[in-house]
Amino acid sequence: MSVITENTDLSLKYTAHYNEVKELLFDGSSEILNAKRNKAFRDFVAKGIPNRKVEDYKYTNLHPKFTPDYQFSHTPDESDADVKEIYSCDVPQLNTHLTLLFNGWYYKKNDNLGKLPKGVIIDGLESAANQYPELVEKHYASVANTESDSMVALNTAFAKDGYFLYVPKNAVVEMPIQILNLLKKDEDAYSTQRNLVIVEPGAQVKLVVCDHTLNLNQYLSNSVTEVFVGENAHFEYYTVQNQHNKSTSINSVFVKQEQNSNATTHTVSMHGGLIRNNLKFIIDGENAEANMYGMAFLDRQQHVDNFTQVIHGKSHCQSNQIYKYVLDEKATGAFSGRIHVARDAQKTNAFQRNNNILLTDQATMQTKPQLIIDADDVKCSHGATVGQIDEEALFYLRARGIDKDKARMIMMNAFAHEVVQEINIEALRERIDDLIEKRLKGEVAQCHDCAYNCDC
Repeated sequence: MSVITENTDLSLKYTAHYNEVKELLFDGSSEILNAKRNKAFRDFVAKGIPNRKVEDYKYTNLHPKFTPDYQFSHTPDESDADVKEIYSCDVPQLNTHLTLLFNGWYYKKNDNLGKLPKGVIIDGLESAANQYPELVEKHYASVANTESDSMVALNTAFAKDGYFLYVPKNAVVEMPIQILNLLKKDEDAYSTQRNLVIVEPGAQVKLVVCDHTLNLNQYLSNSVTEVFVGENAHFEYYTVQNQHNKSTSINSVFVKQEQNSNATTHTVSMHGGLIRNNLKFIIDGENAEANMYGMAFLDRQQHVDNFTQVIHGKSHCQSNQIYKYVLDEKATGAFSGRIHVARDAQKTNAFQRNNNILLTDQATMQTKPQLIIDADDVKCSHGATVGQIDEEALFYLRARGIDKDKARMIMMNAFAHEVVQEINIEALRERIDDLIEKRLKGEVAQCHDCAYNCDC
């Protein structure tokens, strides 16, 4: 395996690979996806792999994670993957429409979806672009800007597949849709995943995505998801990140809302070597509401960086953000939250809070809440705290006969509960509570029934 130092221009390596597989990328793909590739790659080359000198990535250096020689997943894995045999998700009692992504590709033999409401489509992006070009072309790469983030640009250049979800006007999907996003290769692997979600006016849907690795190889995953929430629509998006310590996960999610819509995201980071979550909300209609919740539980030398942006473009809208971290051992965390209230977005209510607990002197947290307000009739606030467990409260519990470890557990569970209680799927909420308890006990928060015992 060749070694490339951080000072080497890594874009040369990926330029060579892009030119090598260019024909493969274009072959068989929709013209909709292909039309974006070359410009996206030029945008990537212009910026290169982000390092700490890039303001938006100042707390996360991606260079070391891009140096290995990965096996790329530019074609689907044709092997059979019986979800019921190899994997039962972290929420076995959750009644869902279940589907599988394997190494970034939609698994074509999915047969666990059950009966969906009329007009609802779940498919791979590559298939959807060929079958429903009018839907995909209207939305694809319209909010995921390749000029502003080189990771989005690299994803767009390499994009072949991912999941596609379409919920037609006024349709209500009662059961959540659950996507098992699994990585398993025989050697170190790089995965590109591109997803598109369209929720038409008046529609309602809940989406649960579970990210997992099924063996101990080194993985780098670069994922981009674009979500469009129509007028009066309701969308909830839950992500449970539970990969091993050799994994690197870069997730960029873009949500665009129309008037009177409601969109909520929950990002639960249980385990992973390096996780970078980019979340951007574009509120483009009056009386819309956006809610962003996040939790991260880190130990060893794990690193989680949540970077959020909310653009209030219209009046009488509201956004809420609550992110909480618990960091143990030598873990590092980062949170950057940016709220921009445009000039015409009067009567905006925007709130942001980041609270963090450090369990050791070696754990570190960087937090940077930001407000940019161009309107004059708004209510906005932001705040952040970084500290240790309240010793007085700990003493109070111990004075009532509770041992130290149990008292610490009670306090940390109470700390996380504010975010957990916002999960609107009861079985998922209970399972997350259980996973949190395992993580706080120092256990690997893996699935009960995973056939691959990925203890790392």
